[in-house]
Amino acid sequence: MKWDDIGEQPCSIARTLSVIGDRWTLLILRNAFLGTRRFESFQQNLGVTRHVLSDRLKRLVENDILVKTPYVQRQERYEYRLTEKGLALYPILMSMANWADEWMNEGFGKPMQYTHKSCGHKITPRLVCSECNETLHAKQVKPELTQDYFNYLEQHKIPS
Repeated sequence: MKWDDIGEQPCSIARTLSVIGDRWTLLILRNAFLGTRRFESFQQNLGVTRHVLSDRLKRLVENDILVKTPYVQRQERYEYRLTEKGLALYPILMSMANWADEWMNEGFGKPMQYTHKSCGHKITPRLVCSECNETLHAKQVKPELTQDYFNYLEQHKIPS
């Protein structure tokens, strides 16, 4: 299967990767969550080429993760802001940061800490059960294929 076709799979992770599955896109999203809005700022902060940055921003706009809005009318300068769909990616980036803080900190500790604005406490992101609020661990979760998955296979004539 070609990388361009990965979003066609009946797999939630593959479909997500088809949009955000490269290092520059994830770093652009990180910076967007940290408040970066303008092309020049993304480029300066990331050190990415103009071509690559332009391509990734375009893809994020096409997928409704960022919205491109003018901030200077005459010169056609734009800002890139997270949409609701883009903001919904926050738990993914927080989970990645939490994983790296635990497993890849090389003894330097956490480079950033997070404060929950509502209560004012410093937090460590965690994934919890939507029903009982218990912290989730991989060995305590049982994945099961849904009927939607089998319907997709049947509709696309893919053997199961």
